[in-house]
Amino acid sequence: MTPHPTRIPVLDGWRGISILCVLAGHMLPLGPKPFRLNEMFAEVGLLLFLILSGFLIVGMLLKNQNVASFLIRRFFRVVPLAWLYLVVVLALTGAPWSAWPANVLFYANNPPYPLGYLNGHFWSLCIEMQFYAMMAVIVAALGKSGLSSVPVLCLSVTLLRVAYGIEAPAFDGAGFDYQMTTWFRLDDILAGGCVALALQSVRLRERMRKIPFWSPFALMALLLAGAHPYGGFLTYLKPYLAAATIASTIFRSDDALQRTLQGPLLGYLATVSFALYVIHPATYAGWMGEGPPVARYAKRCVSFVATFALAHASTRYYENYWISMGHRLTDRINTKPVPNNT
Repeated sequence: MTPHPTRIPVLDGWRGISILCVLAGHMLPLGPKPFRLNEMFAEVGLLLFLILSGFLIVGMLLKNQNVASFLIRRFFRVVPLAWLYLVVVLALTGAPWSAWPANVLFYANNPPYPLGYLNGHFWSLCIEMQFYAMMAVIVAALGKSGLSSVPVLCLSVTLLRVAYGIEAPAFDGAGFDYQMTTWFRLDDILAGGCVALALQSVRLRERMRKIPFWSPFALMALLLAGAHPYGGFLTYLKPYLAAATIASTIFRSDDALQRTLQGPLLGYLATVSFALYVIHPATYAGWMGEGPPVARYAKRCVSFVATFALAHASTRYYENYWISMGHRLTDRINTKPVPNNT
């Protein structure tokens, strides 16, 4: 058992694809409404986003069990932009003070779901932040060996969804989607952690290099079916289909798909993906999202330009400052010896 490479270039490609799917699903007409293609592509984008996060986090903790270092880096990577966005939209939309704690502390995806202030998409970010906290507690208590609980937790969440019969979006009497809740969606991010654990095996990595060229495309087709609101039982498998799709491309030999995933366009999209995700709903809010379909979607051209311009500026001039600060703080921490609890 040896660790997999520190940086895996194809993951940047998948991150770029994930944000493209989200933006397309939220901002473009993708077909007749009865086909529900917008929901499908937005769901695929979120699945890929969460799988990549789970893979990254468990991979980081496999290499370094310094929990303080881990939490500082995650805080400075995610929170500054998320909090800035929340302060702006909560203030501008007149959100009651009672809604602020759940939003700024990232538990608003659970009942009573105070996510109605241009921040409905933050349900996935809440799950991600709660996952960080859970992994930090597990590793602090059990060390590296605690990461072996990830597959068990992942399967448990999936079985819970099966037990409750939650496939397509399931709304309660107040119109809130149960699928946003942590205990029904945590397997999306845990499945990515399972991939990170599995790829510690040299034998498995060697086998993955020999899989047929069509495997990622077949898995993606199944993922699209599972992410569709009418996916039926495949809906329960979508975290594992998304994880398998990404995993099937990691150690492949050089081919057209590999070169595309490592291309400069997807690489740039990966760099600004977090800012694109956080910012994009604000650019088509209010008047920008009103009017007949032709006028509304004509305005989307402006929304796209604004989204990318703001995301580029945020990544370069705002987020990078905080990320660098987090690295400087963790560099100091990582110079100190950390007890090995394995």
